[in-house]
Amino acid sequence: MGVAIRAAGASDRDLVVRLLDIAFQDDPVSRWIFPGDEYFRATHHKLMAAFTDIVLADGRIDLTEDGTACALWLPTPAQEHTEGEGEDESDGPAQMRASIDPANERIELVARLTEDIHPAGRAHEYLWMIGVSPDRQGEGLGTALIGSVLDRCDREGLPTYLEASSARSRGLYERLGFTLLGRPLDLPDGPQMWPMWREPRN
Repeated sequence: MGVAIRAAGASDRDLVVRLLDIAFQDDPVSRWIFPGDEYFRATHHKLMAAFTDIVLADGRIDLTEDGTACALWLPTPAQEHTEGEGEDESDGPAQMRASIDPANERIELVARLTEDIHPAGRAHEYLWMIGVSPDRQGEGLGTALIGSVLDRCDREGLPTYLEASSARSRGLYERLGFTLLGRPLDLPDGPQMWPMWREPRN
């Protein structure tokens, strides 16, 4: 299947935010962070906007030409956690919570928990999120978006990492060569997330 893909720019921000908002409307983790339909509709898009802004600044957003699917990637350098770093690194989750909904502890908690399990020893590409419009899911758009980056990572000898937020997405990633890294992350009174790693293929 030929899927036209381009890099999103600042002018695509609102499109990407809307796409992620609708793509994750039934996602178990999103629903855990923002319980209840009314609260979800009023607030979830703010988290998607925060993610989009971070990746537009520091990473890359791949977008299908028809605007129905996108993937958010962050290049992650090798780094070792050392004493004194944790306090500075914890500012991001707290700031995100403050900017989206200060009363919602889960916004900060999920960011801290995923930060804690993120592998630090090797440089890798981090697939932060991938969203496909609900009426286009199952057509191979997600596979095409991920595959183009995996091909490059294979050529460059670069591993990739992600956290799957649903059993369905976990199955897709397994088919693309990702394997579970350590134990699943159990969100308090909530769903699981699966940290997954893929070594480059020769």
